[in-house]
Amino acid sequence: MSLSLLAFFAVLFVLVYLLRVAKIGALVAFLLAGVLSGPYVFNLFELSSTWEFLGEMGIMFLWFNIGLEINMRRLWRMKRTIFGLGAAQVMMVAVMLFPVLFGLTQWATMVCVMVSLMLAMSSTSADMQLLTDRNQLNTTMGRQTFSILLFQDLLSIPLLAMLPVFAGKTFNLGASAIDVLVISVALILSVIVIGRFVMTPLLRHVAKLKSKEAFLLAVMLNIVIWAVLLDLMGLPAGLGAFLAGMLMSETIYRHQITAEISPYSTLFLAFFFISLGVGLNLPLLGHNWYIVLFGVVALITIKFFALFIVARVRGINVPDAFMIALLLAQGGEFALLMLQTMKASGITAIPSGHEEILTAIIILSIMTTPLLLCLHDYLQRRGKLFPQRHARTLDDADNAITPAVIVCGFGRVGQIICQMLDAQRIPYVAIDLDVSAVMMGREMGFNVVYGNTTSRDVLCEFGLKPRRIKSVVVALDNATTARQTVLTIKSIAPRVKIFARARNLADSQMLIREGVATAMPETIESSFFLGYSVLNHMGISDARIERLLCDMRADDYAALSTVISDKRD
Repeated sequence: MSLSLLAFFAVLFVLVYLLRVAKIGALVAFLLAGVLSGPYVFNLFELSSTWEFLGEMGIMFLWFNIGLEINMRRLWRMKRTIFGLGAAQVMMVAVMLFPVLFGLTQWATMVCVMVSLMLAMSSTSADMQLLTDRNQLNTTMGRQTFSILLFQDLLSIPLLAMLPVFAGKTFNLGASAIDVLVISVALILSVIVIGRFVMTPLLRHVAKLKSKEAFLLAVMLNIVIWAVLLDLMGLPAGLGAFLAGMLMSETIYRHQITAEISPYSTLFLAFFFISLGVGLNLPLLGHNWYIVLFGVVALITIKFFALFIVARVRGINVPDAFMIALLLAQGGEFALLMLQTMKASGITAIPSGHEEILTAIIILSIMTTPLLLCLHDYLQRRGKLFPQRHARTLDDADNAITPAVIVCGFGRVGQIICQMLDAQRIPYVAIDLDVSAVMMGREMGFNVVYGNTTSRDVLCEFGLKPRRIKSVVVALDNATTARQTVLTIKSIAPRVKIFARARNLADSQMLIREGVATAMPETIESSFFLGYSVLNHMGISDARIERLLCDMRADDYAALSTVISDKRD
């Protein structure tokens, strides 16, 4: 077992390394590692109950992550793009795929409709990673692509609710449509009500403990509870995990949840794709290789032309429409999740052999997308596709989403700074781990959120990137936390200006050594203010006092270093 495990991780490391060098997503490496480690190649593992359990956990976390992206405020802000471009894309792809599936298979009509909608979905994780790696997420094309992916995620609710339909022998279109509509509306209303009146107070009490472990366990327990609850109601457990994500997205803690759960989500997502690779029936696929190859080419071609047509009709220029169509032309995790969820639920609407072939087609289409992008870049560099041009950035309305200043800490100092920024109408976001201060600040109209400022993921979530944030204020009263925050900020955006609050001279000097532009020791400055009042009362002119203070502030308070102890306030 130990040698098999060693060989498995060696294969996985080599694949991840090579594919990342080639700028191909790690998901492809996980799939290939599963295939190579499976019973038909190196025979390191078989699809045992352990791998099935890990795969099911991966399914749960993937559904949860998809739900976490469905935030009602975000949907409302981007409603025109999401429900216009996204809905048109899904409908066009489904309409073009349905006659192909209906004519080439013996599946029932409803099965063809369902599979058409499943294949209309693209790979959210792969596409977002590709956009990030290519530095295109903040372009107009990137935002349009993101809107389509967001609508696809939203469509997961009715499609998941439709799964029980496959378990029945008959299908009544009117009755089933009403059932799906009622379930979908009920779930969305439940998210709004429970998220606001139940989840937010519950997480507030957990956050007050200031325990990372308790917070993480509360999130994971929430996922399991909803999965079990919907499973008992006869609905897919994945829908429960999806609902748990939506509930969390409606709370002020969603950014911190994303940061805390991200490493575990990545781990279980890897297990899911590895288990898919281990479970692939290679002899069956080898015997039907021509069907798989035709399916991959047909899927990518149909989706590409459908997406390109929709993008052009919506007024998107040719290069951007071409890139959007190329990025979204593959199948996605949603279809893989649906197939696995159907298998786990005992739904046999699709024959087992056809399910294997369909899974292989989706996996290969995901693996093909980075290769097609490399070909696109090569042809563009050679001038055989489109002339080189700068990607358009988001318009001013979208840019307003990103704050100009991040304030780390919302204590007495952070609150005053936020008031000053508000007065000058400078967009900002304040981050603090004190849930009481966060709730009070939000009630008073401050843009303050719950989060850990030492977390790289949390800071990146609020737009801390090179050349994006103009300045960061570190208004934390704990010197160790302030230093860790500064180091995290510098690792993300080395050139950003950092202004910090320090309790004393020693803390101020320490923060300046770490790269802070200005570190104001509050005990010294309050002493200066008090001394100014005393000297002024004693008849010393304002000009003489100002010169004295300038001398004492020179060279980072060098004149005071011999008379003030580092440990004395």
